Amino acid sequence: MPATAPTILATSTGFTPGGRGPADWRPGPVFDLAVELAGAPERPRLCYLGTATGDDPAGVAAVYGAFAGSHVEVSHLSLFPMPTVPDLRAHLLAQDVVWVGGGSVANLLAVWRVHALDQVFREAWEAGVVLAGVSAGSLCWHVGGTTDSYGPDLRPVTNGLGLIPTSNGVHHDSEEQRRPLYHRLVADGTLPGGHATDDGAGLVYRGTDLVDVVSDRPGAAAYRVEPGPGGTAVETRLEPRRLA
Repeated sequence: MPATAPTILATSTGFTPGGRGPADWRPGPVFDLAVELAGAPERPRLCYLGTATGDDPAGVAAVYGAFAGSHVEVSHLSLFPMPTVPDLRAHLLAQDVVWVGGGSVANLLAVWRVHALDQVFREAWEAGVVLAGVSAGSLCWHVGGTTDSYGPDLRPVTNGLGLIPTSNGVHHDSEEQRRPLYHRLVADGTLPGGHATDDGAGLVYRGTDLVDVVSDRPGAAAYRVEPGPGGTAVETRLEPRRLA
């Protein structure tokens, strides 16, 4: 079991797509960072959860393919139609890194709570397992954010796991509804202030403190978004550290 401080890596990045779709995924540099945050074990254990896409078998297979031949020991935890491991708690606590894929954060949170994973993830976080993910896999660790879980018009989600007691905005630069809705929800108090990421950027938390901002491409940044005067939101750009 890892012995690092409680760590969350919340991103709008992850695998690098290839020309043949998921079958040609490659791990982006954010995965090297996740392993580094876990203490750089010689044979890092990484568990993938694709709950947000209904445990799509193609996504699971793509993750295994992406790490084939590497030093990373990959496993997955699927919950449909039943859990793929006999003891969810023991499996997750044995990991160095947990990576949560994107998709429907609303469905992800509901299914996780049915299986008491909200409690297990808090225990794993406190034990030093690095909790990480992209999009829904970023939002889930926070109080909430903006989501397309309910349809093409974005809506707030406010029942995240709350390990990080702030809000989170993903795809801040690439989906036109994201930034204005996130600002509005922070301004009116629906969401607490928090941090947002452009595609390609990520946030590193030790405990509940933001300690690093990273990116894997030029121009991508993160932002602090806080309530401002007169029912407004104030956004401050946070320049990232570029990952190799």
